[in-house]
Formats: sequence, structure tokens, C-alpha cells
Amino acid sequence: MEVTKETIERIKKLREAINRHRYLYHVENKSEISPEALDSLKRELAELESRYPELVTSDSPTQRVAGKALAQFKKVVHAVPQWSFNDAFDEEDMRAFDERVKKTLGESFSAPEYIAELKIDGLKVVLTYENGVLTNAATRGDGRVGEDVTHNIRTIESVPLRLEEPVSLIAEGEVFMPKGVFDKLNKKRKKEGLELFANPRNVAAGSIRQLDPNITSERELDTFIYDLVRLGNRALPDTQEEELKLLKKLGFKVNPDFKKFRDIEGVIGFWEEWADKKDKQDYLIDGIVVKVDKRKYQERLGYTGKAPRFGIAFKFAAEQVTTVVENITLQLGRTGVLTPVAVLRPVLVAGSTVSRATLHNEDEIKRKDIRIGDTVVIQKAGDVIPEVVKPVLEMRTGKEKIFKFPVHFPLCGGDGRIERIPGQAAYRCVAKNSYEQQRRKLAHFASRNVFDIDGLGPKIISQLMAAELISGFDDIFNLKKGDLETLERFGQKSIENLLNSIEKARDVTLARFIASLSIPQVGEETSRLLAEKFAGAEKFASANFDEFQNIEGVGPIVAKSITEWFKDRENKKLYERLLKQVKIKRQETRDKKQTKLKGLKFVLTGTLESLSREEAKERIRQAGGEVSGSVSKNTDYVVAGAEPGEKLEKAEEFGVRVLDEKEFISLLAGK
Repeated sequence: MEVTKETIERIKKLREAINRHRYLYHVENKSEISPEALDSLKRELAELESRYPELVTSDSPTQRVAGKALAQFKKVVHAVPQWSFNDAFDEEDMRAFDERVKKTLGESFSAPEYIAELKIDGLKVVLTYENGVLTNAATRGDGRVGEDVTHNIRTIESVPLRLEEPVSLIAEGEVFMPKGVFDKLNKKRKKEGLELFANPRNVAAGSIRQLDPNITSERELDTFIYDLVRLGNRALPDTQEEELKLLKKLGFKVNPDFKKFRDIEGVIGFWEEWADKKDKQDYLIDGIVVKVDKRKYQERLGYTGKAPRFGIAFKFAAEQVTTVVENITLQLGRTGVLTPVAVLRPVLVAGSTVSRATLHNEDEIKRKDIRIGDTVVIQKAGDVIPEVVKPVLEMRTGKEKIFKFPVHFPLCGGDGRIERIPGQAAYRCVAKNSYEQQRRKLAHFASRNVFDIDGLGPKIISQLMAAELISGFDDIFNLKKGDLETLERFGQKSIENLLNSIEKARDVTLARFIASLSIPQVGEETSRLLAEKFAGAEKFASANFDEFQNIEGVGPIVAKSITEWFKDRENKKLYERLLKQVKIKRQETRDKKQTKLKGLKFVLTGTLESLSREEAKERIRQAGGEVSGSVSKNTDYVVAGAEPGEKLEKAEEFGVRVLDEKEFISLLAGK
């Protein structure tokens, strides 16, 4: 079929229009036409090229998906060696870097300025263009030799197949998968019964290494380009800032959040700012990259054997690291349950040093096969306490020891015997009310969410027990000024404050009163359910098993625990003594008129700015809603504040709607 001039011109115009709108969307973050309209232009171009295949060019927008899978990857020798940056982990590392830069530059150079850019957690790619046309894309590899992944990189919309100028160059950048795309992909895999991907970075790396480019195309990858290492016969820009602007002008997508600073303290402030903001972006950020801005300064500083002296990667605090399990010990809880704890070689994770992590129970230790001496992966995120994820099996030497629960535990009291609770994975002390267990119960009794006795923390509890001033809950209300005056670190003001706080605590709701008793299986939420069911403390104490188990949210296990607690003669006496010391005030009930959240179940995670967690819970309850401590398929909303923990991941896993603080407040207001 003969090609007319009009057809050639139409194809040319279509390519120009499609490339222009690609540039606007990916580089300028603008949209002048809808995605559907752009798709229409692409369809027309594809139809014309299929009719006239002789007009197809390698840089045509239709050639992003090559269609044919490769048998294997070819090796590519990089024209310019690929370096990696040395790492900094704290402010002192950065100040030391600044000192090295100044010392190497010498007095003949003025103080250096720095460019700080976000460090995208993706896969590095090296792009080569000849006369403005993409000819090759390669992975970093070992820095000298990488793999040719051109067929896959061509599928990424933000990578220009033809530059805005017909220039030859080599550019470097990062390929990543947006978090939103990652979540969508995992939901699809879950429906199909496939194994879920671990994180966006791994998926991006795996997608680039697909032999079939059609699979890569479906993954909706994206890029940020950050460096020019060769620019034809032209000199590179004089500064890193000018280089980033040139990359954008040529048609590359450049991350907009870079900034120039006159000194290293400004860089540190930028790092602190993005440590707080990083999780709000739709891509993973694991730090910032800091470079001396001026090119002549960079050339003066040069390279070490493996990294440039003019730049450094300033990493954020790790959320998952490795360390060694030096021992496994037991921790006694207030209900007598023994929890195994890993004693770790101290390691910095998520901004704090961790030396202990819970192992939960015997079954969990066996399931994960964690041994004393193991090198393990630990993690800490948001409001989640440190936990051991798994052992690094490749690091085992054969000297690791399997942990076995002992027969005796010294803090248990009596002969120290312990036993596994029938039907559960937990162990407990056989003897009841050991000294340590009682100390923990008393500390819980005085804590903020129960009697809220200000000035009566765990250390003061221990001091009062050692002086034999308290041993039971009711003893707290019998403390006198003369008792406290004989103790160290108790001045007149602190004595007065403590006694006033104790008096104030005598007025307590039934829910807090029940929670204070440390009845096994009865926590804060269960206490509230029980208080809503029973009109007073006497009716609660006289209820039977059936009355307890028929309360929605309680059930037979909790019902049995409560009835067995009251069967104990000492517990009943304690209950009666306590009632003589306190006044059960009217229970905060749900506002019958406020039913806008009736039947809805909420889970809270992270920190809210305008409400404490207790206030948020109370607002939900007053509006007729329910609060749970864990996410399930029956959860209606997860309210996520700053630094949310694994509950947010659970919400995404179960498809539960997540509310930010503003949305939550609006929901409470009925908007």
C-alpha cells in the first residue's frame, strides 16, 4: 500500500503529541488532556503503523512493549564505571563527611555548598541515548558490567524514547514501583491465591529482570533520573543543581524534592524533615543523597577505590536489621504468665537501640526455629514493639542451642514450678501471687488507664513493697503521711502530691475497677463490656458463668476465667476490702442519641495530634461504635495517625478502609 504524504505527516504529528503529553504528565506533573484521550491518540498511531510497518521507528511510542520475550540477558560493559556512595547513619557521620570534604579541598576553595536529593529505594538503571534516541538500558551489575534490560525499560512511560534535544548522553536513575501500584498488585495476587510480594523494591527489581517485557509493562513501573555522566562532546553542567534542571528539560522525570544548602547543618535539617515525611510519599525512600554542588569541587575531590568523595548516602534509621540472639530468658507478667524474651546484641533499629525482643510463646519459637546464638532479622515499626522476624539460616555454625522451657522459674514463688496452660501456648507459675507478680499487678493497678494514681510508678511501688508498706491493692488507700516520711527521696511536696492523687483515685468507674483486678483474659475492652452489662460492682461479682459468656465479645474462655477468679477465697476478700476503699461512680455509657457509629468496629494505630488515644476511643464509644485492639475482616475502619504500625498493613491485607485523622474527626462530627 502506497504511503501518502498526509499519512506520514499524521504519524509524525501523533508521535509529537503523544511525546509532548508524556513529558507534561511525567516531567511537569501536568495533564492537558484526559488519559482516555491520550489512549485514543496511541490507538490511532498503532493502527497506522500496523497498516504501514515500514514507517515504524524504534523511538515510536508504540514500541514501548517489544512483544517478544528474550531467551536470556546480554551483558553490557559500562562506558562509565558505576560507583556507589558510602553511607552515613547519624549527624556525626555527616559532620565528619563535611570535615573531610573541606580538608581535601584545602584553603584555596571556599566553603562548599551541598545538594540534598531523596534517595529512592529502587533499582539503579543506566540509560544511553544516541542523537536523542534511547539505544540501551542496563542494570548497575558489579559497577563494571551490567545486564541489558532495554526491552523492559522501554515499557516504562516516564522513560523518554526520544529526548527533547538530539543529544547523545548517558544518564543514571532509579526504577521503582509506586506503593499504590504495589498494593493493587498484591490484592490481585491474593484473590488469585498467589504468594504476596514482600515490598515494592523487590517487585521493581524482579520486574526489570523479566525476560518477557509484556509482564514488565503490566507492573506500571516509574523512574526518577538524577545524574548525567556523559553529555556527547559537551561539558557537563557546572553544578549538580543545573544538571538536574537540564535532565528535566531533556524530558527525564526528576524528583522535585531536591534542595541546595550552604552548610551541612541545613542538610541535617532536611534529613530530619524527610525522616518524618517519607512514609507519606507514593514511593519508598531510605535516606537522602548529599553531593557537593559545584562540578569543579567534585573533580577536585575525586573518588576512593569504590565511592566518590564528593557525595554520601545519609540513611534513615533502619526498620529491619540483623543481630545475634545472645540468650533467651523468661519475663513474668502480672497474671503469672511467662513470656520468652530474646536478649539481643544491641542494635539500632527505627531510631532506637534494641537489646530485647519478645518471642511470644513456645509454639512461636518452634515455628520460627529461633535458637540461642542465631543471627536473626528483627524489626520495629511505628507503635510495634521489637520482634524477631526470622533466623538467618545461612549464618548457623552448628553451635546454636535450642531453647527449652525450664521446670522452675525463681520469680514464681513457692518451689518456683511452672506449667503450660492447658489448651494454650503459654506457660504460667504454679504458685499464685509471687512477689514479682504482685509488684507488676500493683504497678498495673496504679497505671494511667486504670486508677491513674500520679506519682505511683513501678519504682515507687517497688520501694513501698520493700518497706512492707503495701502488698495488696487496698493497702495503697491506707498509706499515711508518716509512712512515707521515713522513705528516701520522699519530700513533703512529693508526699502531699501522692496522697492527693490517691484520694482523687477513690472515685472510679466500674470498667476501670474491673480492669484493675488483673483477672486473666480481662483487659481494658473486656472490662468496659462487663461494666456496660452490670449495673454495679455487686452484680458483677455475683454473676454466673452463663451470664458472662452470653455477653457479646466475652465468650466462654473469659467467662471461665472470671468465675474461677471469684471462686478463690482470697480474691473475694480482696474485692470486698477494695469496695470499702473506693466509690464506684456512674459508668460512662453510650449516648443513646448518638448512634451514627452504631455497629461499626474501629482499630486505632499511630499517634493522633488532636486527641489522645483514650479520648479517641471514648469518642467512638459515645457515638455508638466499638473499639478493638486488633484488625480482622470484621473491622470497619482503621484510624491511622503518625507512625502507624503493623495494624495498617493488616488493614491493607483485609481490605479495611483506613481513615487519617481529618477523616476520622469528620466521621465523628457526622460529616
